[in-house]
Amino acid sequence: MIFKIAKAELRNLFYSPVAWFLLIIFFIQCAVFFTNPLYNAANGQDILLENTPWFIDYGPAKSFTGTLFAGNGLFRNIANNLYLFVPLLTMGLFSRELNNGSIKLLYSSPVTTSQIVFGKYLAVAIFNCLLIAIVGMFMLTGVFVIKSPEWGILLSAILGFYLLVSAYAAIGLFMSTLSSYQLVSAISTFLIVFVLTRIGSLWQQYDFVRDLTWFLSLQDRTDRMTLGLLPTKHVIYFIVIICMFLGFTLIKLNSTRKHKPWFVRAMQYTTVLVIALAIGYISSRPRFTGYLDATSGDFHTVGPRTQEILKSMDKGPLEVTLYTNVFGTNAGHGLPRARNVYLGTLWEKYQRFKPDMNFRYVNYYDHDSAIMGNSLFAMFPGKTLEQIAEKAAQAYQLDPDDFVSPGEVRKEVDLRPENLKLVMQLKYNGRTEFLRTFRTPDIWPKEINVNAALKRLMQDTIPRVVFAAGNWERSPFKTGQREYSLLFTGKEENYSLINIGFDVDTIVLDSAAIPENTTTLVLADPKSQLSEKAVVSIKEYIDKGGNMMILGEPGKQHILNPVLQQLGVQLLPGTIVQPTYNEMPHIFYPAYADSALDIAEEKAFLHRKWVLERKKLRPTTPDEPLRMSISGATGIVIAGNGPFKAETLLKAADTAAAWVKMGPVVTDSAAPVFSPRAGDIKGNFPVATMLSRNINGREQRIIVSSDADWASNLYKGSTPYGQAFFSWLDNNKFPIYDPFKAYQDNLLLITRKGAATLKVLYIWVFPALLLIGAAILLIRRKRK
Repeated sequence: MIFKIAKAELRNLFYSPVAWFLLIIFFIQCAVFFTNPLYNAANGQDILLENTPWFIDYGPAKSFTGTLFAGNGLFRNIANNLYLFVPLLTMGLFSRELNNGSIKLLYSSPVTTSQIVFGKYLAVAIFNCLLIAIVGMFMLTGVFVIKSPEWGILLSAILGFYLLVSAYAAIGLFMSTLSSYQLVSAISTFLIVFVLTRIGSLWQQYDFVRDLTWFLSLQDRTDRMTLGLLPTKHVIYFIVIICMFLGFTLIKLNSTRKHKPWFVRAMQYTTVLVIALAIGYISSRPRFTGYLDATSGDFHTVGPRTQEILKSMDKGPLEVTLYTNVFGTNAGHGLPRARNVYLGTLWEKYQRFKPDMNFRYVNYYDHDSAIMGNSLFAMFPGKTLEQIAEKAAQAYQLDPDDFVSPGEVRKEVDLRPENLKLVMQLKYNGRTEFLRTFRTPDIWPKEINVNAALKRLMQDTIPRVVFAAGNWERSPFKTGQREYSLLFTGKEENYSLINIGFDVDTIVLDSAAIPENTTTLVLADPKSQLSEKAVVSIKEYIDKGGNMMILGEPGKQHILNPVLQQLGVQLLPGTIVQPTYNEMPHIFYPAYADSALDIAEEKAFLHRKWVLERKKLRPTTPDEPLRMSISGATGIVIAGNGPFKAETLLKAADTAAAWVKMGPVVTDSAAPVFSPRAGDIKGNFPVATMLSRNINGREQRIIVSSDADWASNLYKGSTPYGQAFFSWLDNNKFPIYDPFKAYQDNLLLITRKGAATLKVLYIWVFPALLLIGAAILLIRRKRK
């Protein structure tokens, strides 16, 4: 009986213009959203291949499956417009029966209410399969025009789309029972879809209510699926929504067929709603949520090292406290209305492997003029900090009582060293670590930052970088152009050493011994002669097998060479110059030695190694090595019988145009001229070298650079190369790199001409054929 009702409903749909109109418009919409980006991508690829034939050996660092279908591709665009189609499809399912009186015939026939409801819903579900077939046509096209397409993304996306349109259909089915006017049913469906889309932003200040409203929210439910990630809670959500509205429909029709008191009907509706909320709430808990990453490279899953760290945290829950200062940087991202985004964007992928994570939220107000300046009080003259906080709460539409005072929050933790900005404190097994937010557009920490904080919670040995001080060396704490704060202690920098697992400190060698727990000692461009005690301390540290980084500058060779002597290394006198049209002669761009790319799993190094592998397939492919900007350096000479194995880290500049210039170099005048009489030297000298040897049962590692500016704030610490150097010096324990994943579907197999042909076929020809076929069918039906 269900199938007979479905067949009759489908006959009504396709013997009226509505279904055909929806199919044609839907087809054109899909065609536009698919063929336009396809043509643009094919056109761009053709231009590159015509002008740079070797482009095919490298391929773009992008996923064409994602570009055409996921993200802002086909599926998101049609999902965003889907609510315009379904109400027109479902508005007449029961409204038409109510309007023309045929519902009485159904009630008087030997058919149960559930058969009527399921039969009509089955008809819509079958019609939805036609929409899937249309989308599948474009998916099949993508399979043929993309090299190594991501099948997982396509299948996951099509499932998400079908669940979404089925949920809309269940809502529309129920709305059509409320009125005999089809227009009212359509508008009611629009309204319910709108409410379910926006409800996720309501009552966000209450944790339990926020979880329920977020569960009911339709917003962004299919986004994860279109990207290739299938969470069970989203699949269950759609099933629950479908069953809930089908249940509402049964209650409504049964109450019409057999009169019941209003409170009985209200109880029935409430029971269905409560059951749906309970199932949704329980299924969305991290402990009961499963995930399937359908992408070939597990692009939506944290790396295996991160998984290992999380699984080893078996001594209790991980508590994460988000401290939000209403006056601090990034405050809007920590307020109640943004918490679900915070959890979904940052923590959900970690909860997959450690479900017992507890989240706390502390909203407070605090201000320190030494950190934040006096502009706040200038904006609110004559008001106290508490009064200003009340105004801020009013601006955010929050209750001022929800914000903790400075005195109260300082009893728990002093956040002034964290600059009173948005910050997280992780607590595990009695230990705590801060996890910071950053000033980049995506403020949340990356996987490399989270890994560092989690690992530090679990181990006692923390890598410690110690700077020698007392001779006007460069400082890891100062913010001047020549100093090193960005690379080492910049709290708002994703890749500063303190945010990827290291501790940083300074020591005056004349008055204190080098700590035993030093991982790397840094001697950065001292300006005055080291004392004998300092030289002895460094020598003893090296003799014990300590790792070290030594950074020099032209003109300071006489200060560092006594220290370098025991390493079998010396800095040449003079300065390397390479006159060019654009730069001053002492600025040049040495290349990383290919043999040095194994020092760390830095993505730039891994990509360079991948390029070298690809180059083997086509030796004539142009080769551009990885380079660093150097501002003033000299050559490094390595003794053949030195105690260390020496490897070049940075090659010298173009030896045909560069040389070591003796004496002072004038940078703002005529270009220098090579003069052998003045002692100038030509040669392929390295400007940075790596030294290693086995001592005391471990490998000792030292980096020597004849330039100290590359690590400065002016050059932004040469991020990310600086962190790679210290990874090597820490025996690659920190940072804990997330895996480098390359896209395989990074090439189109279609030209711009072929894409243009598809554009004409899909936007004009096929819809026209569909229109002609529908017209013939409807005309013949009318004649009969």
